[in-house]
Amino acid sequence: MEGDEKVKEEALQIIALHRDLPRLIVFDLDYTLWPFNCHCCNEDKMPSLFPQATGILYALKDKGIDMVIASRSPTPEIATTFLDRLGIRSMFVAEEIFFSRTHKTEHFQRIHRRTGTRFDSMLFFDDEDSNIEVVSKMGVTIIFGTQWGNPSSFEAGTLRLLSEAKFI
Repeated sequence: MEGDEKVKEEALQIIALHRDLPRLIVFDLDYTLWPFNCHCCNEDKMPSLFPQATGILYALKDKGIDMVIASRSPTPEIATTFLDRLGIRSMFVAEEIFFSRTHKTEHFQRIHRRTGTRFDSMLFFDDEDSNIEVVSKMGVTIIFGTQWGNPSSFEAGTLRLLSEAKFI
C-alpha cells in the first residue's frame, strides 16, 4: 500500500503539469490493467494488477478524471468478480464488458451513449493493435496498454500524448 501511495503522489505531480486532460479514460483489462487473460482463470483466483496500476488509478480518480472499462472478455462475470476483489470496480463510471468478435467500436459507441463524452475527449489504453487501429479512427487518443505500467513510462508515454492531444 505504501508503494501505491508513492506512485499516486508521483502521478498527481505529473498530471498537475498539464492543463489539457481527457474527460474520460478507457481501460482494457487483460494485459492492460492486469497481467493475464481473465477467461483463462478460475473465478476463485485472487487477481492482481500491474505493479503501478493502483496508484495511477487513484491519482486519476483524485483528479476527477472519469474512467471506464472496455473489455471483449468472454467471461464478464469473472472480470467483474476480479474488479470487485481488487476493490477498484467503484472507481469506474461505466463498464462495457462483453464478448465481441469485432473490435471495440461497439464498446465505444455504448460508452459515448452512456457518458455523453465525445470520442475526441477520450483516452484509451489497450494492448491489441487491431483495437487500437480501429478505435483511433473514431477520434479517440490511444496508448498502447503496456506502456503505462509505471510512473516513468506513465510520464513519458501517457502524458506526452496528453500534452500533445487537445481534449475538448
